[in-house]
Amino acid sequence: MPLRSDWSARTCSLARGLDVLGDPWGSLVLREIFFGNGRFDSIKQRLQVADAVLSKRLGWLLDAGLLTQRPYQDGARTRQEYVLTPKGEDALPVLNAIIIWAEKHLDAPNEVSHMKVIHTDCGQATLSADTCTHCGTPLTAANTSWHSFKRSGHPVPLAVAPREIAPREAVPTAIAPRETEIPA
Repeated sequence: MPLRSDWSARTCSLARGLDVLGDPWGSLVLREIFFGNGRFDSIKQRLQVADAVLSKRLGWLLDAGLLTQRPYQDGARTRQEYVLTPKGEDALPVLNAIIIWAEKHLDAPNEVSHMKVIHTDCGQATLSADTCTHCGTPLTAANTSWHSFKRSGHPVPLAVAPREIAPREAVPTAIAPRETEIPA
């Protein structure tokens, strides 16, 4: 059974974007991954979500290319954790915008239910989803922290997509003459 209607082929960019980023559980899973919380049981505990719901959302985010899996050792057992892809990391301004909009327009149930988007380099909260309003620097996952008052007493640096290191190519020490070349 699909999670909802498929809007992936719509002519409207907003509809296509909402097809991927418009699901509340999916966005909350992304929040956890950005906080560096990529293990199934830990996400489940933090979100207080049923296994089936979380499994579907994780599968959906994997299929959409926002997450990938990376093996880790849990004792003698190898398990998979979820990490951002570059495509997933590019969703950061959308999540930042939701946080900033909610802080501006929605009442928090208590004082610890606030969250701020912080530009790590200058240490200031920003009111823009993609650029620091204090110093003008573009925001990326590498230079942004979220300060969830409920989660921590200080801003938490965000996770970034793992960067694959290209294997070194063999560099020839000398170039051999081609067979068609006549040595001098």
